[in-house]
Amino acid sequence: MASLTGAQVLAQALKQQGVQVVFGIVGIPVVEIADAIQAEGIKFIGFRNEQSCSYAASAWGYLTQQPGVCLAVSGPGVVHALAGIVHSQVNTWPMVLIGGACETLLEGAGAFQEFRQVEMCRPYTKYSARPASIGLIPTVVDRAFTAAAAGRPGASYIDLPADIIQGQVSQVKSAPSFAPAVGMADPAAVARAVELLAAAKSPLLVVGKGAAYARAEEQIRALVDKYQAPFLPTPMGKGVVPDDHPRNVSSARSAALAGADVIVLLGARVNWLLHFGRRFSPTAKLIQIDVCPEEMGVNVPLAVGLVGHLPLVVQQLTDALAGPFLADPEESEFVRGLVAHGRKNAERQNERYLSDELPMTYYRAFAEIKQRLPADVVLVSEGANTMDIARTVFDFQLPRRRLDCATFANMGVGMGYAIAAQEYYVGSRVVAIVGDSAFGFSAMELETAVRARLPLII
Repeated sequence: MASLTGAQVLAQALKQQGVQVVFGIVGIPVVEIADAIQAEGIKFIGFRNEQSCSYAASAWGYLTQQPGVCLAVSGPGVVHALAGIVHSQVNTWPMVLIGGACETLLEGAGAFQEFRQVEMCRPYTKYSARPASIGLIPTVVDRAFTAAAAGRPGASYIDLPADIIQGQVSQVKSAPSFAPAVGMADPAAVARAVELLAAAKSPLLVVGKGAAYARAEEQIRALVDKYQAPFLPTPMGKGVVPDDHPRNVSSARSAALAGADVIVLLGARVNWLLHFGRRFSPTAKLIQIDVCPEEMGVNVPLAVGLVGHLPLVVQQLTDALAGPFLADPEESEFVRGLVAHGRKNAERQNERYLSDELPMTYYRAFAEIKQRLPADVVLVSEGANTMDIARTVFDFQLPRRRLDCATFANMGVGMGYAIAAQEYYVGSRVVAIVGDSAFGFSAMELETAVRARLPLII
């Protein structure tokens, strides 16, 4: 019977998990892993820096709902890739980092790039482990992928010593892949939420990036159309409901947050992106929908918490609602006020677009770029002013088409994001607009994109 190396066993386990692409950097002791995964038909994109490839894996997890996979060498390689691990964990995107390690017999002897990687990654992951033998690789892979994707998504780490990678076995029992279960909210809690929404005079729906990740766009659009409440997307929630929808109040953001009497949080956390809830009306009643029970009521007291898979819970809510929050929502003082406020802000914005001021302003530059972008563009945005101002300029009609530094707000994600996005959105134009400092973190990944023949525009 033909023998298999640990690298081959790993490659087969990754293929069983449905992995299509691995982002990484090869070197001692993971060269054999890169060879083995490509022999299994899995694409490998080699990067210049582990931070960038870890960000690519993180973005892949967000775009696909499947853990993005990053491969790094031992010691410093895993340390560099920790940036993507923490990024994924904070943003709740599924990712699996695979790191090489020194031979098990040399641990504690001052081996080449020896480091306590499992321990280092454990505080920042949902699962961090090393298989005790080649035969246990499939089990550890399955547990890592399950942990990364189930419940609230996050990061996992798999540690592979050189002797495990290069060792051989005659046969290995494969581990069955696990499909994460999803659930609905408590019907009694849904009924209480419906009572609040039926009595609301100035309701607001806040659409977070969790809604985009959960692929809840169909259900949320149906909720908006039936209930007719104004909605406010967070930066990466844009496009879940098209930005050109008449109920979008992005241009009156502050007024909407301050004036709402009932706020429904749809996959949106009340963190710094929503000012910790401090701009909500003190008397506003909050309804939060999230997959994570521990997220309920963070920073603000809740009237109702609905725990479950967002598309299912939103469907429950929509089915239970009788109709619009008012017989004629256009006559709502709240809606009319937001429309008037948004119109004034839009007029000021248009004046900025036409400015001939020198040096050229962000607004004028972005307005010129905006006119030349296709409707289905995938826009990667990072930097300080570059990202913040772009959020107010570019519109999105489709979900998961705007990628930015997200909750963790770290610079250097742009090139990794863009490469992952172009690999996923094969037929779409991917454009990255990045600040000069942000670009400096990962500029050499331009060579990665060229080598991978990805038609990016940076």
